Amino acid sequence: PHPHPAIRVRPLTCTETRRGDRRVVHSLGDGAVHVSAAKHDATFGFSAVFDAGASQEAVFEGSGMRQLVELAIDGFSCTVFAFGQTGSGKTYTLMGPLAQSETQPASPALLGLMQRSFTCLLEQSRSRGSDLALSASYLEIYNEQVRDLLSPGPPCALPLRWSKTRGFYVENQLRVEFESMEAIVSLLLQGSQRRRTSAHALNRHSSRSHALLTIHVRSRAHHPPTWVLQASACPSKQGTLCFVDLAGSERVKETGSSGELSVEANSINRSLLALGHCISLLAKPRGKRTHIPYRDSKLTRLLARSLGGSGVTLMVACISPSSRCLSETLSTLHYASRARRVTTRP
Repeated sequence: PHPHPAIRVRPLTCTETRRGDRRVVHSLGDGAVHVSAAKHDATFGFSAVFDAGASQEAVFEGSGMRQLVELAIDGFSCTVFAFGQTGSGKTYTLMGPLAQSETQPASPALLGLMQRSFTCLLEQSRSRGSDLALSASYLEIYNEQVRDLLSPGPPCALPLRWSKTRGFYVENQLRVEFESMEAIVSLLLQGSQRRRTSAHALNRHSSRSHALLTIHVRSRAHHPPTWVLQASACPSKQGTLCFVDLAGSERVKETGSSGELSVEANSINRSLLALGHCISLLAKPRGKRTHIPYRDSKLTRLLARSLGGSGVTLMVACISPSSRCLSETLSTLHYASRARRVTTRP
């Protein structure tokens, strides 16, 4: 089973409406998106398109996210990643408006794919009793350094290693067990607050790093009798559910960045370019594929399993309908169309 890329079009913002931006993206229903502007008239087809009016719940149910949760419990490596330019709604789609403070939680209707998946996982976990063990790890890739968002103290760079059995993995990353919604949401909040964000021309609170939250799902097949001590008597399945919030994919000149910020923007774009390159090569028919350059960036190394065929991956491409974002919107739609041709054998 392989969910194709889903497209989400956000509403025009107040600023865009005041500025007189036109809506150049229209959903034609049945998975088709039409982009119409001077010199540009293109239609793209996808398996799911969510228009400006689509609720967070509609995106959860219509994107195949619930099936991804069930596959993770069955021992698959599942990944969902949000892609698109800054301000197109990636973080909102994944997390909703993260609570401003402990006392002011977000309204339940606005919760994103992450919290809805946690609810789904915890329901399954409760129905299976102690057969399911859940733990989480949370990393960010900032300026090509992998940093742990859960370990105490200032985030420090962790080495990325490769082994024959595990593929690419991060050494010494912290895994925290959780059994309740409060516990996992507090880990999510704690990690997100430590993530690198900064204001630039496109967004006041822009994510300047790629963040990967991984839920590890270990399920034991059955309760062994008390006298059985060998672990082998009780085979276990290990699945993962990884949420990837990619940093914005836009040209440096549009962010108005300079100095340290332009270094950030360049390393973000380098890693997204590497990701795009891997996706383009994976989209070729199997016989014509050459070597896939996962080693080109930390991001592609960490996503190698999700992209390369041992996992099930859902891509949510977020776009703005504004005439001013036309070139970035077209570039996101082309990127998602290429991803659509990638087939894997999980």
